[in-house]
Amino acid sequence: MTFTTAPVTVAVAGGYELAEGGRWVDGRYVYVDILSGRLLELRDDDGRPTPRQLARLDVPLGAVAPVSGEPDGWIAAAGTGVALLTADGTPEWLDRPEDHNPVPSRMNDGVADPAGRFWAGSMAYDGTPGAGSLYRTDPDGTVVRVLDGLTIANGPAFSADGTTMYLADSAAGTVLCCRVDPVSGDLSGGPETFVRLGSGEGSPDGTTVDEEGCLWVAIWGAGEVRRHHPDGHLLHTLSVPAPHPTSVCLHPTDHRLYVTTARHGVPHPTAASGAVLTVPVPVRGSAACSWRGRLR
Repeated sequence: MTFTTAPVTVAVAGGYELAEGGRWVDGRYVYVDILSGRLLELRDDDGRPTPRQLARLDVPLGAVAPVSGEPDGWIAAAGTGVALLTADGTPEWLDRPEDHNPVPSRMNDGVADPAGRFWAGSMAYDGTPGAGSLYRTDPDGTVVRVLDGLTIANGPAFSADGTTMYLADSAAGTVLCCRVDPVSGDLSGGPETFVRLGSGEGSPDGTTVDEEGCLWVAIWGAGEVRRHHPDGHLLHTLSVPAPHPTSVCLHPTDHRLYVTTARHGVPHPTAASGAVLTVPVPVRGSAACSWRGRLR
């Protein structure tokens, strides 16, 4: 596969404080603006795509996954826990485990795995080391803490068979690799370090796996997206015109990469900061997996 320097297009101009969690769902690109609690979409068939707001919560919204068999139904990592969102965006809380965290905390990025479970991380608002956790929501609605001692749990992504999970701990500068039992959802052994960024290289944020099993990682603070081979070695680095890329999503049928970015922490933001960017790439991704529970 040959990568060339590709033009980056601003699909949605800057304005989001912390755009994140981009996913392909039923022919549309769905993403969030975390701090404003908004869920938005871009339709794939729009000539000049205009974002449409699907829901707005009164708490931070970290990420969503579609609910199987429920059009416009979502499971969300939001506020201090995990909720189901009905068509009007009203949350029905499954659990709020971060209510018990001794430091003020919120949920962050999340994704459904191929077996239909929803995984989401958390973080302290002030970045307290070790205050973050990773949670798994099973199809029966039970929320289980799977890992603790993280700082900013970010970017969970799964291999196509669901047996490998990648998880970024942004503040630690690491992307972890975990073996997952696809039947039970239990981790097989402890997480291993897949990639470790050096000082000054930025922080790993959102991730996604492409059709060749390679991992794409948004690098906050470096204005980069990196593609890694399944053995961890770096294959390609793509520069984007915004210092804080936050999530990456590959179109499932077209050769396009979508990147969300943040204005948060940028002294002199441009139209590319707090935006949705697109880049032509020679590889595709897959549509988002669904949570296989039911709206109550």
